Amino acid sequence: MGLEIFERGELPRWAPIRQFLDATDIGDVRAAVAEQVRRPGVGERVRPGQRVAITAGSRGIDRIDQVVRAVVDEVRALGAEPFVIPAMGSHGGATAEGQRELIAHYGVTEATMGCPILSSMETVHLGEVEDGVPVWFDRNAFEADAVVPVVRVKPHTDFRGPVESGLMKMIAIGLGKQKGADFFHSQGMNEFHHLIPAVAKFTLAQVNIPFGVAVIENGYGKLAQAEAVPAARIWEREQELLKIARERMGRLPGERIDVLVIDRIGKDISGDGADPNVINRDVAGVLPPTEEPVTPRVQRLILRDLTDDTEGNASGIGMFDVVLRRAVERMDPVATYMNMITAKAPQGARIPLTVDTDRQALHIALASCVKTEQETARIARILDTKNIETFWASEHLIPELLESGRVEVIGELRPIGFDGGGMLTD
Repeated sequence: MGLEIFERGELPRWAPIRQFLDATDIGDVRAAVAEQVRRPGVGERVRPGQRVAITAGSRGIDRIDQVVRAVVDEVRALGAEPFVIPAMGSHGGATAEGQRELIAHYGVTEATMGCPILSSMETVHLGEVEDGVPVWFDRNAFEADAVVPVVRVKPHTDFRGPVESGLMKMIAIGLGKQKGADFFHSQGMNEFHHLIPAVAKFTLAQVNIPFGVAVIENGYGKLAQAEAVPAARIWEREQELLKIARERMGRLPGERIDVLVIDRIGKDISGDGADPNVINRDVAGVLPPTEEPVTPRVQRLILRDLTDDTEGNASGIGMFDVVLRRAVERMDPVATYMNMITAKAPQGARIPLTVDTDRQALHIALASCVKTEQETARIARILDTKNIETFWASEHLIPELLESGRVEVIGELRPIGFDGGGMLTD
């Protein structure tokens, strides 16, 4: 007897849904970045002849290649000599070549940037803060005359603080390479809210960082704005930018979902593969406390696959309850384990219940739910946590979604369809 024992009973019907999200658009990326760098007190801090390191991170930021290239062009126009460095802690398998390849996936290459790319895991020990906390910094960046971090500001997946993912985290952890990232995570996520500002402020006092370029995405995962922030204002301004980013980000509507099906996860989607700010679950199983109630509450999570750009890094797979075998088979243990060990969260690499088909996954997930009848279950399906404009919702979930005023039904109710191999056909 196989897993077909679970494939019993009728499933509810579902329909496609469209959600209304923040649609603020940056417009011309090149022009937006140029305008910011040319503001008084920003670009003029870069001197002719200086070698300037410009960072490129590991996240799948919308049009990051255009943003970085625009910064490169502006730095060169100021008479300086730009080069790009990967700044992503331990990502890319914690190797120089792995990090170079990772940013290449986002279009950041020597050919597209028109300047050298210097990738190394070597670091310089700048000193210590807070009773023995070491501060590490990328050697190529340290040996430059100036460093310009380029980064997205957004709520972090695993901690809450005055600043979260953004310029200060890039300075403190991204540029700290594997050594810096490993130490930070060894202290526990509950220390990040004060360690990141402490290390970043110390670094800003030791290294010439004339300004940073922060971008924010809208609810559709597209660039909404870019801002060049002078070094002296990074701490204060990033707190304000974080609030803007939190208001703009996309979330799922509703109060409760019994089973949420996610087509794919990856490091290009979120540091945790799937953004805990969307699914309300992280690798530790407990989200950081918030002032507002966390909704929707999701009972069971199904994962169908990995993104191509994550290159086998399945960090966050352990958040799920049921996973398709094809996702497990695409997992690169080295990249995944390195990431999760550095994050001190090995549970994020654990393999959930593994099945061959969508039909098996859905029935097993429903069988694992409490206070849920299969025929009336609240089921939703999204592509990934960065693309939640359109998704599928079951008929007993739809009325609650419509009450939010944030969605519309864009198709007829239909049975949840499977092909002959048990895979979803919608």
